[in-house]
Amino acid sequence: MNSILNLSKKVKQLFLTRCKQHNMTKYQKTLQHLQNHQYTWLITGVAGFIGSNLLEALLKLNQKIIGLDNLSTGFEKNITAAIKDANNHNSDKLFKFINGDICDYPIAKNSCKNVDFVLHQAALGSVPRSIEDPILTNKNNIDGFLNMLVAAKENKIKKFVYAASSSTYGDHPDLPKQEHKIGKPLSPYAVTKYVNELYADVFAKTYNTQSIGLRYFNIFGKRQDPNGAYAAVIPKWVNAILSQKNVYINGDGKTSRDFCYINNVVQMNILSALTDNPEANNQVYNVAVNARTDLNQLFEMIQDELIKLDNNIKPIKPIHQDFRAGDVRHSLADISKATELLGYAPSHTIKQGMGEAMRWYYDNLK
Repeated sequence: MNSILNLSKKVKQLFLTRCKQHNMTKYQKTLQHLQNHQYTWLITGVAGFIGSNLLEALLKLNQKIIGLDNLSTGFEKNITAAIKDANNHNSDKLFKFINGDICDYPIAKNSCKNVDFVLHQAALGSVPRSIEDPILTNKNNIDGFLNMLVAAKENKIKKFVYAASSSTYGDHPDLPKQEHKIGKPLSPYAVTKYVNELYADVFAKTYNTQSIGLRYFNIFGKRQDPNGAYAAVIPKWVNAILSQKNVYINGDGKTSRDFCYINNVVQMNILSALTDNPEANNQVYNVAVNARTDLNQLFEMIQDELIKLDNNIKPIKPIHQDFRAGDVRHSLADISKATELLGYAPSHTIKQGMGEAMRWYYDNLK
């Protein structure tokens, strides 16, 4: 009798486990797979905002990581913080850092040795910077990209996942943005990111490589640099509000964007690398949440969240200035392709992400 009861308990447990697995999202199943399988990953731009968050996530999953960065726009402190936040006592054995440049092909090729997946985040960002120095932007974003693509091919990498950009949509008027509808680029930066997609497509057809491009839409979150002439709008405004300095909004503030929290980006990179859907490969995907927020709304949201954390922060009114060259008026992503082919399901809305991000900024910038 006891043996029968024990058997029924085991059957019940098996049934509950299978039910739980059936209800898991694609991402949850992928994370479970990574907890049981260790791979070697190369993250280029590992000292940057997105790269360091990918490093943290993969260390938490006990993966082996090689990080490549020349520290021109990234910071060693981001790597240190990522390792600390991952809280993995084996981090020194799991992670290897290469201080090198993707524009140096021998370094690019060597960094790809014995690697399973490449998460290529290294690039020279910023539309204004590309307008001021298109040659340097081209060198990093096209020459450097091609080096990494060839290096991945030569080392027979399983999957090459790369940071594309929503700037590729250019002057195409349709909203929401769908991956197969693009217009003419509005900046040298946009040109370089579109060329990345063209190269990846040609390599897939010519060399049978496997790649996925991720068109990022206004990513934000912890470790995003608030300083410098080309700082992203959210950390720049946070820094100004905490310092009680002026906040400047380009144009009338009705320009809108699809702001996307960093955790959603981490999800898309991991899903892209490990997808078992053959139709999902050699594609480009929007990485966003399918929600529009204009700059005036964004400012109010940021200020409200910071005042919740510290009621000593005095509300300030933003100052409107001229529109910025090369900017599109509105941006909104259709994420149905990523949902259908990769199983993408954003874990954070802008509101949810803003709450987490503002806590980090308040703790680290005040």
